[in-house]
Amino acid sequence: MIEAHWDVDTVRIFLHILGAAVWVGGQVVVAAIVPALRKAHSEATQMAAQQFAKIAWPFFALAVLTGLWNLLDIEFENAANSYHITLTIKMVLVIATGVAAWLHTKATQRRNIAIWGSVSGTTAIGALLTGVAL
Repeated sequence: MIEAHWDVDTVRIFLHILGAAVWVGGQVVVAAIVPALRKAHSEATQMAAQQFAKIAWPFFALAVLTGLWNLLDIEFENAANSYHITLTIKMVLVIATGVAAWLHTKATQRRNIAIWGSVSGTTAIGALLTGVAL
């Protein structure tokens, strides 16, 4: 029989998904509205990015910390090789999205801002996909 489970594992997984949803979804939304922001005001894009960062970084930290917490629940000796490979790919993608997002915030040239934003968004989506596979 399928049952609902309300326990600490539910809270852990919920918090992990919440962190990932805000981090990934927020990047997608911000990327979608950038063209309109540029037309509205010369500094609107930068202002929106600064506001987004106030929310995004804490939720990224939430996703990373709950991800580490998730690792404590894995019996690695019983995990298939494909699980280990997928987990390694996910961890690389999570590090890449964080580094790329940080570089995005430090970039000053429009081209580099776009490149690092794209890399961060793409690797965030990749981390989300590999997380679903796990």
